[in-house]
Amino acid sequence: MNVKPMEDRVIVKPLEAETKTAGGIIIPDNAKEKPQKGEVIAVGPGKVSDSGSKIAMTVKSGDKVLYGKYSGTEVKIDNADYIIMRESDILAVF
Repeated sequence: MNVKPMEDRVIVKPLEAETKTAGGIIIPDNAKEKPQKGEVIAVGPGKVSDSGSKIAMTVKSGDKVLYGKYSGTEVKIDNADYIIMRESDILAVF
């Protein structure tokens, strides 16, 4: 991928939504919820604070993350779906 996020933004590839419930019921495509889990693909250099120092990013490429349901901006790059979001939109790393 030839895209580099700016400042404190990250590019996340959403993980596939579950196709079965815990009870074994198959979920049709039109009833699936937006995934809230993904893998970090690219990380920006970090945000510059008011004092001029750079604030380092806490996530790195390859991390699996949990993010808000409506976080970020959905984009299509090289026929694949990605989400560009700020690091602050990431709720947890697992």
